[in-house]
Amino acid sequence: MNSPTQTIPSHSDLLPGVSLLHSPEPTLLEALRRVRELDDLSENEYLWLIRNSRETSAPGGTRLFHDGDPAVYMTIILEGEIQVRRQNAGLLFIGRSGHLTGLLPFSRMKSVGGSGTAGEFVWMLQIPKEKFPEMLDAVPSMGQRCVSVLLDRVREVARLEQQTEKLSALGKLAANLAHELNNPASAAQRAASNLLQELRVYGKLSFEAGGLCLTDEQETRYMEWSAGVRTAIERRSKDPDPLASGSLEERLTVWLEQRKTTDVWSMAPAFAEAGIEPGELAVLDEFLSGEAADLALAHFASSLRAERMTGAVLESTRRIFELIRAIQQYSHMDQGSLQDVDLAQSLENTLSMLHYRMKNVRVAREFDPELPRITANGSELNQVWMTLLENALDAMQDKGKIRLVTQHVGDMVCVEVWNDGPEIPPELHSRIFEPFFSTKPSGAGSGLSLDAAHRIVTRYHGFIEVQSRPGATCFQVRIPHTQAGAY
Repeated sequence: MNSPTQTIPSHSDLLPGVSLLHSPEPTLLEALRRVRELDDLSENEYLWLIRNSRETSAPGGTRLFHDGDPAVYMTIILEGEIQVRRQNAGLLFIGRSGHLTGLLPFSRMKSVGGSGTAGEFVWMLQIPKEKFPEMLDAVPSMGQRCVSVLLDRVREVARLEQQTEKLSALGKLAANLAHELNNPASAAQRAASNLLQELRVYGKLSFEAGGLCLTDEQETRYMEWSAGVRTAIERRSKDPDPLASGSLEERLTVWLEQRKTTDVWSMAPAFAEAGIEPGELAVLDEFLSGEAADLALAHFASSLRAERMTGAVLESTRRIFELIRAIQQYSHMDQGSLQDVDLAQSLENTLSMLHYRMKNVRVAREFDPELPRITANGSELNQVWMTLLENALDAMQDKGKIRLVTQHVGDMVCVEVWNDGPEIPPELHSRIFEPFFSTKPSGAGSGLSLDAAHRIVTRYHGFIEVQSRPGATCFQVRIPHTQAGAY
């Protein structure tokens, strides 16, 4: 029997902490019999693996290989585990005792996809790739065994890709929602804080107004004047002129200063925002004395400010509830896995999630009002629309025009997402849906989103295609109207 040391590299080839063992062959033979993927080999086949491999071990925490190192060994883990991580990607997988890992026959792997560390004491046999042809001759069943391991590996990688894409989509959704909620929430907080202060001012002025002892006639005329001004404010609010507000505030400031009114800096903007002209305020002098008229002006200005702040709180909270309703519709919370989906509403819900990126984007909607609903998982379809819209916005750099089209084509419903960004080169059309393929700069995209969208559409027996020319790129999704047998 040949000594195991004949095919084992020198210690200088190993990373620090990794050592070569020279265990008795019966011990190795016993360990190999416990490897699930090597069940039912003959004793001679087990011995061939022992004689043509190198036996190594390492204590827990030892770095065994680095991301990008050449893949040159098939590794049989006899004891312990190897944890493989990729930079900025966390734990990829764990190779445990009794498993085959590393480079396998028929694999196209050129380099390892992560850094490997011994999770605990690890003991393993490593067969160099130069020995693979001899191994397949000496142990004929190794071909089938290795292919089975490769298929399991492909399924696991596909599962991890899908999980990664779902987490990425969830992260984007959370970021979009946080961004959208921040503006109305901040506005409501500011308005509520200012309203608290304004109510104190309003209460003080109301108390002072009560001490004026106005006659019944003066009170009646004041209430009539107030009601008339508010009617005029409501009428003007339906057709506001933002350019007139600046000049109006200047006129109001001059008029108030001529009256030697205090707090001109706070009263003039309040009246100007409401569109009140100095002549409307001057009516107070017809039935109130100078001091009473000034107090009435201050009281009316304070009430306008309080009402405006209350309106801001209501508008902000309304926007928050709209966003919550949109996210419920977008994610189809509290609904079954399948729903009758209105594609136009589905697209609108997705646009709501991207509202913060649409400030400089025009959206043209060409929705077929007669388009039938389709039975599908609404949140999955929304993931497709989110991917296509985000890619369009990225291509346009959040500036330009997006055109959304829904139509009935034969027995299929069709959704088109157009953008006026740069052309996708024709040679890339066939690769655009490949996993990990991306035209974005390194670090700007995972290359998984379009692959995930393609898989979702395919699951509904549909098709997704891209057409592109300078200034016009279209992603077209076609899904059968009926999904009989799709599940």
